[in-house]
Amino acid sequence: MVTPTTIRTVDLRSDTVTKPTESMRSAMANAEVDDDVLGNDPTALRLEKEVAEIAGKEAAMFVPSGTMGNLISVLVHCDERGSEVILGDDSHIHIYENGGISSLGGVHPRTVKNEEDGTMEIGAIEAVVRSPKGDLHHPVTKLICLENTQANCGGRCLPVEYIDKVGELAKKHGLKLHIDGARIFNASVALGVPVKRIVHAADSVSICLSKGIGAPVGSVIVGSKEFITKARWLRKTLGGGMRQIGVLCAAALVALHENVAKLEDDHKKARFLAEGLSRIERLRVNVAAVETNIIYVDIPEDPKFGAEEACKSLEDVGVLIIPQATFRIRIVLHHQISDVDVEYVLSCFEKTF
Repeated sequence: MVTPTTIRTVDLRSDTVTKPTESMRSAMANAEVDDDVLGNDPTALRLEKEVAEIAGKEAAMFVPSGTMGNLISVLVHCDERGSEVILGDDSHIHIYENGGISSLGGVHPRTVKNEEDGTMEIGAIEAVVRSPKGDLHHPVTKLICLENTQANCGGRCLPVEYIDKVGELAKKHGLKLHIDGARIFNASVALGVPVKRIVHAADSVSICLSKGIGAPVGSVIVGSKEFITKARWLRKTLGGGMRQIGVLCAAALVALHENVAKLEDDHKKARFLAEGLSRIERLRVNVAAVETNIIYVDIPEDPKFGAEEACKSLEDVGVLIIPQATFRIRIVLHHQISDVDVEYVLSCFEKTF
């Protein structure tokens, strides 16, 4: 066990905190570029083609962030103001994206409870679908959104069979299905299923490049050619049209080629850390729920030492984490965390609690 006698910095706030690798920096410096708004950046085109193939969709488009990717996707599908989207009550789109689908798109969110495993009950989804032939007092449902992995449920993976059933439900009611696949590569590795099979039932997917696989910037949205054509108009409207983006896409290509293979190791480290934390008497960790790279730790309900205070104490010894709730802490592993880092974090938690 590494003891916290020598302070080191271990950043577990998110998998978005990774630094570009040397191979990424080299690729960025040497990237072949042109004007992407005019559709001519060769590195962007290569990235988009590759991600579309990975997802089994016709076309793809680079966007600056996952939030913009989800917003554009929702607005393409909900193309009439006042349309309704069904999504999880604990989903990233609903909780962490500034209410953009409503404030910018006039889209009405209809939430369904996220179960512990990240799913929404199929019956509960169907129960809130509102048809254009229904009560004229109600908005009309146009879209269902899923999130895979489901971050607020602990990085849980939605099974392929479940997504297929939601897709069948969407088709039954003439709806579209969007997947927020910010960590879809984590889900693919954990489930042992190719990305294209996981998202087969989806009409669109937002895939983050700067989370699990560690690129410095950006996401890619995928769908049909018609969907991406509409998405390009919206990206321009939202200020997301950029010029020589090949410098960013080059790093993303390195991330795709080099870091997807590292995700399994991230998951193993997360499981090891979760098991170690669960052995600390005053902490509660649902180890069985740690399927990918996210861990939630429940601490004693001491009003004088909540999650904020615990995170500050751990920061003093170089462990950076984020409070999730008053007495809950979130930990996220990534490819720049070593085995020694994990041992150090465990020793710091033991000393703190």
